[in-house]
Amino acid sequence: MTGTHSVLSSRRWAGMALALAGAALAMARVHDAAAADGVFRLKSPVIAPNSTLSNDQVYSGFGCSGRNISPALSWKGAPHDTRSFALTVYDPDAPTGSGWWHWVVYNIPADVSELPAGAGNPGGNLPAGALQGHTDFGTAGFGGPCPPTGDKPHRYIFTVYALKVEKISVPDEASAAMVGFMIHANALAKASLTALYGR
Repeated sequence: MTGTHSVLSSRRWAGMALALAGAALAMARVHDAAAADGVFRLKSPVIAPNSTLSNDQVYSGFGCSGRNISPALSWKGAPHDTRSFALTVYDPDAPTGSGWWHWVVYNIPADVSELPAGAGNPGGNLPAGALQGHTDFGTAGFGGPCPPTGDKPHRYIFTVYALKVEKISVPDEASAAMVGFMIHANALAKASLTALYGR
């Protein structure tokens, strides 16, 4: 009996050890998921929140004479099940009744967490597979701020979206609104940075 009891006790302890090891592994996975699902943030080395955009970002045309360079941007804290990213720049204060889309980038691979300065310009260094939609200037690529003279400073909202799909499918000539619809339909999370500009 003593020998049998000893064998049973050993098995019981072994079972408990396996259960504890399994629990520890599960907790580690939860911790990793929680770390990946931290606060989603967007930042730029050249744009502080609620600061004024510089002449580097201002549009060249429509009476404006900026350099029209898309700013460097980076993000972190996306949900762990993110499969791609999209980025938009939108002016809700444009006197159009529907705002103004200044930049639309989508199908950014999930392992990318930044865009360098000038990525939205001709010959810019966009990640492989990423596409740029048409803005309200009528062309694809970055179009900087150029609000009407005398308006109060407009808000320019830079937003990165974590998406649940690897790619969104839209026609090559799709409007920014159509791309935006597909982005919102597949968004897991978003992070924004707002800057200002007036003249």
